[in-house]
Amino acid sequence: MNCNVLIVDDSPILRTAIRKVVRLAGIEDDRIHEAGNGREALDVLETVWVDLVLLDLNMPVMDGEQFAQEVRKNADLADVAVVVVSTEGNLSRLQRMRDLGVIETLRKPFEPEDLHRLIGKVLGVKK
Repeated sequence: MNCNVLIVDDSPILRTAIRKVVRLAGIEDDRIHEAGNGREALDVLETVWVDLVLLDLNMPVMDGEQFAQEVRKNADLADVAVVVVSTEGNLSRLQRMRDLGVIETLRKPFEPEDLHRLIGKVLGVKK
C-alpha cells in the first residue's frame, strides 16, 4: 500500500507493537515513521508527507493535543488523517480532539485486529 504512516508515542515498546500491526495492514516498513512526542512528530512532517498519524495523547515535551493544534494551524497538513491511540479516557479531552479534526479514537490497550481494521477504514482499504 502506498501510504505513509506516522506513529507518535513516547513508549518505544508500543511504537514497535503498533508498527507490527501497521505492517500487517499492508504498509511497507520504509513508509512507517516514528516519533516519541509531538515535537518530534512535527519535525517528521516537515520532511515526509504522511497520510495517517496514529497519535498518543499523553507524552512529554509536546502532548498529542498540542500536536493536533499545531497540525490544524498548518494548511499544508489539513488533510492528514489523525487517529488517537491512547489510554486517555477523559471525555471532554477526547471531544476537544474530535473538534481538532481527529477522525477516530482507539483506547489502549487495544486488540491488534481492532487497530488493523481501523487503519483499513481510515485509509479506505476494503477488507
